[in-house]
Amino acid sequence: MAAQSNNKQSNNKQSNNKRSDNRTGKQTFVFHNRPNIIGAAAVVGEKEGQGPLSQWFDLILDDDTYGEKTWEKSESKMLKKAITMAMDNSGKTKDQMDAMLSGDLINQLMSSSFMARDLEIPFLGMYGACSTMTESLTLGSVLIDGGYADNIVAAASSHYCTAERQFRMPLEHGNQRPPSAQWTATASGAMILSSGPREGQQLIGGKQARNICVTHATIGKIVDAGIKDANQMGAAMAPATVDTIYQHMQDTNREPSFYDVILTGDLGHIGKKIAVDMLRKKGMDLDPVYNDCGAMLFGEEQDTHSGGSGCGCSASVYAGRIFKEMREGTIKNALLISTGALLSTISSQQGESIPGIAHAVALHAE
Repeated sequence: MAAQSNNKQSNNKQSNNKRSDNRTGKQTFVFHNRPNIIGAAAVVGEKEGQGPLSQWFDLILDDDTYGEKTWEKSESKMLKKAITMAMDNSGKTKDQMDAMLSGDLINQLMSSSFMARDLEIPFLGMYGACSTMTESLTLGSVLIDGGYADNIVAAASSHYCTAERQFRMPLEHGNQRPPSAQWTATASGAMILSSGPREGQQLIGGKQARNICVTHATIGKIVDAGIKDANQMGAAMAPATVDTIYQHMQDTNREPSFYDVILTGDLGHIGKKIAVDMLRKKGMDLDPVYNDCGAMLFGEEQDTHSGGSGCGCSASVYAGRIFKEMREGTIKNALLISTGALLSTISSQQGESIPGIAHAVALHAE
């Protein structure tokens, strides 16, 4: 009996040591096997394609219906296109994908579920509102790092027309949007995670592409600022964003200057200012490396008020601009934080406040 007890204690000690090696601080995972991002693609709508980031997107639609009869079918088709383009970019086929992690804003993850029905890849539906892209990247990296999978699809999407119809007013109403409102992006983004790098990939001009890997992921806590106005999502999400960024720096013992870029998505112009002010009060200054996807996606002349939002906003910026810049070597270290306002059509009508969430992933180009 004593021998059995000693064996159990030894096994528990080994298990605890392994677990501690895979974590640092309170909320951050460490990926020792460094899952690789070997391909990515971003598909956006017409308005997004007219914005300042147009050169980074892989496909810009001429018509936001994408040839479909409903907005919901259009969004699902966009998501499917982003995923198939990302797989092509990675040199992998759908038969080589062990799982697909994807989410959107529509009830029962309609866009992702119907896309997964068509692609026939094992599917895990993700819902973190606009934080879905980094949630998918985090859990996909866990599967890769743990040896449970070799190739994973991580993706997310949104569509202005589907989100407006579900969360606010039918488009036909033509209701006036307050200055604090954000514009849900018609966009989708996908990244392919793999246990090994893509060999021999070259950029235009013969330059060797950098290998991009996921090194850390910080899972956020829900922070509720008590805001009930669905047109103030940036303000509702900012405290959760601040909490995750601050915790990530504490857990990893890093300063913001370690990163070439720290990018949130999507606080918009108002939420971005709030987050910057809150972090400064904590003694953390993100200048000059910080920006927000919602503040970047549209130009001032496009009249989106406080900027962009939606799962597809950060997903398209990450899979478009950030992936390409890291592959080219312009960015070496990046911290990506997708932010989500976890309201529903029911909770707002019942007078509930809006819980906020934010997850972070750290990327390194080598």
